[in-house]
Amino acid sequence: MAPSPTPAHRLIGYARVSTEEQMTDAQLIELKAVGCEVVHEEHGSGAARARPVLARLLREIRPGDVLVVVRLDRLARSVSHLLEVIEALEKKGAHFKSLRDPIDTSTPQGMFSLQVLGAVAQLERSLISERTKAGLRAAKARGKILGSRGMRERRPESIRKLLATREKNYLNELISTTDQWMPTVRRMRPAHSWDDVAQVLKSKGQNWTGERLRRAVTKMVSQHMADASLLNRSPTRSTDDRFMTLIAGMAMSDPSLSLRDIAAQLERLRERTPHGGLRWSPSSVKQQLDKARKLGLIPAGESSN
Repeated sequence: MAPSPTPAHRLIGYARVSTEEQMTDAQLIELKAVGCEVVHEEHGSGAARARPVLARLLREIRPGDVLVVVRLDRLARSVSHLLEVIEALEKKGAHFKSLRDPIDTSTPQGMFSLQVLGAVAQLERSLISERTKAGLRAAKARGKILGSRGMRERRPESIRKLLATREKNYLNELISTTDQWMPTVRRMRPAHSWDDVAQVLKSKGQNWTGERLRRAVTKMVSQHMADASLLNRSPTRSTDDRFMTLIAGMAMSDPSLSLRDIAAQLERLRERTPHGGLRWSPSSVKQQLDKARKLGLIPAGESSN
């Protein structure tokens, strides 16, 4: 009997129009024509950091799916943002394709084009930084006092405006990245300390400290975008229990991790074993997980291989 054919990858369309534009019809027609099963529509300017439809799409997309856009500018606000989105898709085992640009991460040629974009983004950041520093040095050499007049004179309205702008930018940044860190927070808090949650996120390549994470969640709670129970105090634990809570957090944040995977993450974080060693064995990880299960820190149904 011949084996069943492998199911084709789902094509998921994404269309965005700015508030000045009127309709997504042209994008919808083009995306449907190439076989997109469903097209998600977003309304907002290209520079806007908050993309709730895109954030939900990245959370729900499945391994093997292909996110399709008509042009790159319909998806990303910058090259660095584009690379972030594609990295999020790769973590989900999904691909990305632009109909009008040579980007298709399921092909070697498309991946090469993506690498070129990455190099361009790095060059762009370096040039902007260099020009900014050169401009500041030149202004200082001319004796120019930097900053707006209102800020130099410490006018209250100027200070309030600056603080409001910073607060808005901070919230927008949290919203645009929430799908990367909030699921782990929801699974671990308040059973685990902020530092332990931050360590788990670090093992996934994210740069958090416990205090920064606590402030971020506090802001999301104040905007009614997160449950206030996340801010409850975590149980007081002895120093000896730190390994157990950290490993339990890793296992809960990604149930697919094997014992060997967790051991490798602990070594990358330079976490010493309970005996002071640098090498973690799967059996040592299992001992900590078993201890966490006995104390009810991990649901009985969750286990690492």
